[in-house]
Amino acid sequence: QVKLVESGGGLVQPGGSLRLSCAASGSIISINTMGWYRQAPGKQRDLVAEITSGGSTNYADSVKGRFTISRDNAKKTVYLQMNSLEPEDTAVYYCNADIFAWDGGPRNRDYWGQGTQVTVSS
Repeated sequence: QVKLVESGGGLVQPGGSLRLSCAASGSIISINTMGWYRQAPGKQRDLVAEITSGGSTNYADSVKGRFTISRDNAKKTVYLQMNSLEPEDTAVYYCNADIFAWDGGPRNRDYWGQGTQVTVSS
């Protein structure tokens, strides 16, 4: 059973920083793109940032220059360093990964973490 477990959320003041982590575990053969999405109350879930297995990155315009995504392939972990946080960044942040795993046979599918709350408030 493949699992994604996030950590690192919390309450921070505007202008502050947080670092999110997401570790994948289970019968994993390979991991392709990993990413972070967020969902604020009453809004849809949107892409924040993603990173390919080769290290290419893509960011939402709203976080460019403030957030940095990275990954450690050996640890099967993706990180999101969030700086200069704004109240508008308040949301539940979800980890997502495109994983090729043994699940009753080899198969490729998207997996999601349980989400971690990030609140930016004074």
